[in-house]
Amino acid sequence: MTVESLIKGHEHLELKPYKCTSGKLTIGYGRNLDDRGISEREADILFAPDIAQAYSDARRFVGREKFEALDEVRQGVVIDMAFNLGFTRLSGFRNFQAALQVHDWELAMAEMLNSRWAEQVGRRAERLSKMMRSGEWPEDESRGSE
Repeated sequence: MTVESLIKGHEHLELKPYKCTSGKLTIGYGRNLDDRGISEREADILFAPDIAQAYSDARRFVGREKFEALDEVRQGVVIDMAFNLGFTRLSGFRNFQAALQVHDWELAMAEMLNSRWAEQVGRRAERLSKMMRSGEWPEDESRGSE
């Protein structure tokens, strides 16, 4: 037996956050998220499969060939939205999807802004819709602070 296996046996693996007996938000093998949180490296490890899923969802939403025909910035907008919304909620943006497929950037921008999502995310929607219309990265290099 090792110390690691001893602790894992006591803590048990929980893949979703839960409140431990002392009321602290916990995950994994007893990781106290309230007091300890996670490191930037751990956040990057968690981010990697999530961004890969967002790329996949964006391609699926637009259609692989139509997605590949978009420029890098507009692909980035759709990937950002897929990351934020998930595929199920993104797939509800049917008029946005149709506008993307015919490269109607004005309509795509309008459909982005005319949504409950835009109300919820505020500046993020404004920034992304401008990127969709212009096909250009924002001038400030902090491409997303929300």
